[in-house]
Amino acid sequence: MPRASAEQTGPDLRAALKTHFGYAEFRPLQEEIIRDTLNGRDVFALLPTGGGKSLCFQLPAMLRDGLTVVVSPLIALMKDQVDALQANGLPATFLNSSLESDEARARLRGLHEGRFKLLYAAPERIMLDGFLAGLAQWKVRAIAVDEAHCISEWGHDFRPEYRQLARLREILPDAAWMALTATATEHVRGDIVKHLGLRDPACYVASFNRANLAYRVEQKEKGYAQLLRFIKAKGAESGIVYTQSRKSAESLASKLSADGVRALPYHAGMEPDERSRNQERFLRDDARVVCATIAFGMGINKSNVRYVVHYDLPKNIEGYYQETGRAGRDGLPSDCLLLFSAGDAVKQERFIDEKPDPREQEIARRQLRRMLDYAEARGCRRASLLGYFGETWTDVPCGGCDNCLDPRDTYDGTLDAQKFLSCVYRIRERHSTFGFSLKYVAEILTGAESDLILGWQHHTLSTYGIGKEHSLKEWQAIGRELCELGLLRQSLEGRYTRLELTANGRTALSKRAPVQLTKAAAAAEVPASGSKRARSKGAIECDEDLFETLRVLRKRLADERNVPAYIVFSDATLREIARAYPESERDLMGIPGVGEKKRAEFGEAFTDAVRGFLREHPKRTFAN
Repeated sequence: MPRASAEQTGPDLRAALKTHFGYAEFRPLQEEIIRDTLNGRDVFALLPTGGGKSLCFQLPAMLRDGLTVVVSPLIALMKDQVDALQANGLPATFLNSSLESDEARARLRGLHEGRFKLLYAAPERIMLDGFLAGLAQWKVRAIAVDEAHCISEWGHDFRPEYRQLARLREILPDAAWMALTATATEHVRGDIVKHLGLRDPACYVASFNRANLAYRVEQKEKGYAQLLRFIKAKGAESGIVYTQSRKSAESLASKLSADGVRALPYHAGMEPDERSRNQERFLRDDARVVCATIAFGMGINKSNVRYVVHYDLPKNIEGYYQETGRAGRDGLPSDCLLLFSAGDAVKQERFIDEKPDPREQEIARRQLRRMLDYAEARGCRRASLLGYFGETWTDVPCGGCDNCLDPRDTYDGTLDAQKFLSCVYRIRERHSTFGFSLKYVAEILTGAESDLILGWQHHTLSTYGIGKEHSLKEWQAIGRELCELGLLRQSLEGRYTRLELTANGRTALSKRAPVQLTKAAAAAEVPASGSKRARSKGAIECDEDLFETLRVLRKRLADERNVPAYIVFSDATLREIARAYPESERDLMGIPGVGEKKRAEFGEAFTDAVRGFLREHPKRTFAN
């Protein structure tokens, strides 16, 4: 495979970026990744959602001879990215089951004739014998494996068919490989490199921090009322509501629609055509909200999602991080709200118990425990979230989470801590190998009469029933906070939890050391932004009236072309136009996101709109 020229790895990269995509600067690590892949080196890249992963293989594809094959897990992702590439004048296509046979044959002819630079396909299609034969003839120079965490059984979205991709080495020994993901622990990263057979890869791991996202957790007490209040406060903005069940997705969409919010359901139990239509309506801003199970959204590139709500507790941090990452992909301020109920955790535990494989149960329990740690964290949520991925966050308060903006009140929890720690000590003293959970301790403290407690004679412990002033949920929250404070330690032994005092916990118990605990958070009486606004990282101040005018124009142009509105221009680009008031196509040259193809196609329409607006409104000035 020919190596990239010095010009390709130097200033020409930025010129190509501006010409094809309309941006003058790369995002962090993009330029280094592109340089390595153009030089034929395998690359592993972990960039946050919205961090520009796709550009890392799209731009090199334009600069090298031959074809770049993109392994993509979902049909929606393929169509979305190909639409965006074609809007920028880039020759890309996809092959999947959504195509009629005539259209599929036409695209195959184009591949044989070398008319495309990028081909998107799912792993199961790529590994078919006929497809492999085609790859051998299509001058494939690079393979980009998107959503590469799917290859690891320790990831949150394991797909066995990804494991077969390493066989492509035999057919395409000289192709440069790139593996990309937005969410992977160190264990998962190792799996990706191993199972794809990456050769001495250049590894790039960007910060997981999404500075423009604000995180909030509310106690779910009147769930639907909280959700409706939050969405109503968001005006016409687009959002996603994630639920754990198909029934809940249907129910919430129906209720929101009845309350005047254009909402649609999305889940795997729907007919494929209906599911596809609902997704398309959301992508095109014909529906304001989609209520969905986790079947929705992997790789969806809708850049103007302004909020993501988790109506139920997610199963794991990786999934939560990736799902919240679908908000604010354009870099503008966006909100992430989790409605948390301890009852949701109980439901998740029941689902885990139903898993037939003990190893799967163990993985799921560890993941759920970390999710609970995040939901009940009393410190900075950003630091908690990033810490899960091994990244240390020291800029506290972060200004973009509820615990930093509105810290919860604390109280002297010494007596509560003594009761809980003493109960753990008494159980362990009587049965040193007995496995038990925080919930079990809470049941003893509240005087529950379960078969397990009575069978093990734990109703005879001195701590039995001494905590009836708190509910079961409250004691569980206290126990989790004691773990967070380092006074208790939880570990898994098979399917059972082993709970024990740490050295600090034993000292605190014996010396009756003072312990400050956090009061439980009540359901908020205000929208999720709280009484204080999160720092508006990424905010672009502009003429809001002109922005709305441009949004209407963008929607009309997108509908005429049968594509989502953000394919024309992102909200961020529209806000830059509404800030700069460009009155000629030349004035558009400095606007981020306006490449040559889009300037030629849309420049006249948008500058006409700006000139028309200025005939009736004065220009405004904005702070830098």
